[in-house]
Amino acid sequence: QVQLVESGGGLVQAGGSLRLSCAASGNIVSLKTMGWYRQAPGKQRELVAVIVSGGRATYADSVKGRFTISRDNAKNTVYLEMNSLKPEDTAVYYCTADDWVGFRSWGQGTQVTVSS
Repeated sequence: QVQLVESGGGLVQAGGSLRLSCAASGNIVSLKTMGWYRQAPGKQRELVAVIVSGGRATYADSVKGRFTISRDNAKNTVYLEMNSLKPEDTAVYYCTADDWVGFRSWGQGTQVTVSS
């Protein structure tokens, strides 16, 4: 079993920046994909960005050009650099990690609040 611990959430004004981190531990051989999802109040959970072990990243259209996902495979850690934040980015952000047989682990979530 893989445990994921997120950090870096908080309150920021519109136009500001935050950096989220997520460290994986536990029964790790290697992780195929790591990523971030978010869920705003009253809305469904949605993909923000994912990155595979080789470094290729995919982003939601709503965050392209503003968010950057990266990972440190040696540390089993994934990061989400968020710039030019908007009030609509307010949500609970969840880290995910997929192993090579398709099992997905989820973090506990970290709150990001962007004030206007």
